[in-house]
Amino acid sequence: MSTLCLKNGRVFDPINKIFNKKKDIYIEDGKITEVSNGKISETIDCNNKIVMPGAIDLHTHIGGGKVNIARLMLQEFHNNSDNDYDLTADFVPSTLKTGLQYIKMGYTSCFEPAVLPINARQSHAEMADTPFIDKGGYALLGNDDFLLDLISRGAHQSEINDYVAFILKATQCIGIKVVNPGGINAFKFNQRALNVDENSVRYKITPRKIVRVLARAVYELGVPHPLHVHCSNLGVPGNFKSTIETIKAAEGLPVHITHIQFHSYGNNGDRNFSSASAEITEYINKIPNLTCDVGQVLFGQTATMSGDSMKQHANHSHAHPDKWLCMDIECEAGCGVVPFKYTDQSFVNALQWAIGLETFLLTEDPDKIFLTTDHPNGAPFTSYPHLIKLLMDKTFRDNLLDQMSVDISKHTILKDIKREYTLSEIATMTRSAPAKILGLKNKGSLSKDADADITVYDSSIKDIEEMFANPTHVIKDGIVVVKDGEIKKYTWGKTQVVKPEYDTAIEKKLKKYFDKYHTIALPNYKISNDEMSEVIGSDINEVECIRKRIS
Repeated sequence: MSTLCLKNGRVFDPINKIFNKKKDIYIEDGKITEVSNGKISETIDCNNKIVMPGAIDLHTHIGGGKVNIARLMLQEFHNNSDNDYDLTADFVPSTLKTGLQYIKMGYTSCFEPAVLPINARQSHAEMADTPFIDKGGYALLGNDDFLLDLISRGAHQSEINDYVAFILKATQCIGIKVVNPGGINAFKFNQRALNVDENSVRYKITPRKIVRVLARAVYELGVPHPLHVHCSNLGVPGNFKSTIETIKAAEGLPVHITHIQFHSYGNNGDRNFSSASAEITEYINKIPNLTCDVGQVLFGQTATMSGDSMKQHANHSHAHPDKWLCMDIECEAGCGVVPFKYTDQSFVNALQWAIGLETFLLTEDPDKIFLTTDHPNGAPFTSYPHLIKLLMDKTFRDNLLDQMSVDISKHTILKDIKREYTLSEIATMTRSAPAKILGLKNKGSLSKDADADITVYDSSIKDIEEMFANPTHVIKDGIVVVKDGEIKKYTWGKTQVVKPEYDTAIEKKLKKYFDKYHTIALPNYKISNDEMSEVIGSDINEVECIRKRIS
């Protein structure tokens, strides 16, 4: 049995409480071992190197209908070079370049946060076509007529649980996400806004009710990842109040608020736009079952894409370039794509940049906050090394604040925050914490029998952005796939899924519903394990549900 040894590295492994400790790592058959059980076939000298588990992005739009819409809409921004390794310019890259960009930064697992169930095949096909990374998806619920009808009729929680479990199995997803709860459905009936305690015109139920029943369903089914919530009123000044009410709607059950920067706005000051990061982080710090990712805004051209067709329609006048699209997708949801350019010449954009950083720096526990830009909505994922430098280097971020084209100094407390993230906190936020919240027991650590997904950085590089952008080695499933920035071998990751148990009687009701309303038959809606591996081209790994939860 051959063994790969990473010798003398400075190891950061938060799950095992190892921080900056010299340690040898042994790899056999794609797994990490405690000691070598065979002949060491290769040794990588990691002296003056930092060794971490492979990074995990728990919220990045990399597959599905809206992603391809953006790719087609914004062809003028694509780099059409025949050289696969030339990765510049694209902020909505192809599947191939997505995999190349992620692995060259040391990311080995990524999760698409908006899989529309009726479009799940396309999402999985695109992710399967993305090399190197393990992947997974969150199925969208909360605007689909079947669920809203169940809730409006007062269906028992157990029936809702059965439907949620069916959706997870049918779509081969790992979690459930709700986008603007009830709002996209209300948009179809000409409502242009829906607050947390406002009834939708069609079903007469509130976003609070939708969040409550879905959070309970996810919890009672034992799905490791909490309900992934895109709150009401995205981007609206004063929306921090509705964000707090959405947190309360979960009634103490685990809930994950996504791209929380876009939901942390006050309406104070002469421009009626202000930061409410202090109010939001107070809740993050004090509520045990609350986690979030940030959705950091960084300056430059990008594209916003979302299942939140209500808010995308509201923002279409800001499109840059001047083109946009919103669409309705059968009985389940919708989506919108609006290209956008963030600039430090805009007061709003500059303050959005500061609000995200405030949220990172005011959140005390790195286990509760995750490094995202809501790719590509706040910025492309290729901006992560720059974002890490902003978090780790106060002088760097203060200098950028001083150089802003607009003066936001009176509207942000950013300069007063002295905190600088440590390498240990970065490792937690990008490795161990997302692995734990997703239930990935074999990811995010260097434990014995963990998957050998490992990133090695050169600590002699003084610029932290350059260091995180250019790992010396990236190992995927025990194979060195990147060395000194060059791809050494192509590999293909698995799809992470969760399949809670449920009463199959729900499928009889669903069949009647599909026969009446849908253009696809229920048996064709479901994606089998064989289809995933033989047709779509990705083997699955089933994540274990958490047992003995309340019912």
